[in-house]
Amino acid sequence: MSETKSETEAAARPVVVSCVFCGKPNRVDLVRLSAGPKCRECGRPIRLDRPLKVTDTDFDRTIQGASVPVLVDFYADWCGPCRIMAPTLDELAQHRTGELLVLKLDTDASAATASRFGIRGIPTVIAFRNGKESGRHVGVGDMKVLEGLVGGR
Repeated sequence: MSETKSETEAAARPVVVSCVFCGKPNRVDLVRLSAGPKCRECGRPIRLDRPLKVTDTDFDRTIQGASVPVLVDFYADWCGPCRIMAPTLDELAQHRTGELLVLKLDTDASAATASRFGIRGIPTVIAFRNGKESGRHVGVGDMKVLEGLVGGR
């Protein structure tokens, strides 16, 4: 039995992410990650197996355009605890590729978004579902904490 167009669309898990090379937004279907998505503008690969940086400019578009849970790490380059937590976020992004989108927002460079979400201490990790905040953790968190925010497997 063949799938209808609506069944195929229902199975799609789109996200809108900016290319790390040229900054252009791209719609990526997480179901088709094995096809190796490339930027429609510059042709370079789009890798979702690691945290992606977002800014004030693309934050809302990325959060609203995600059909999967999103975990955002609000951090700063100078922050020691943020650096301690980075490998755990990398591991989460790699192990949950296609099921979850992991983003990083530099609170110094994107102060407007950090202020809008009331970020008072870093690292702060916020989980989003359907564009709305669904959980938050302030301070260094281990894998168990992060999985708890986004829902374990």
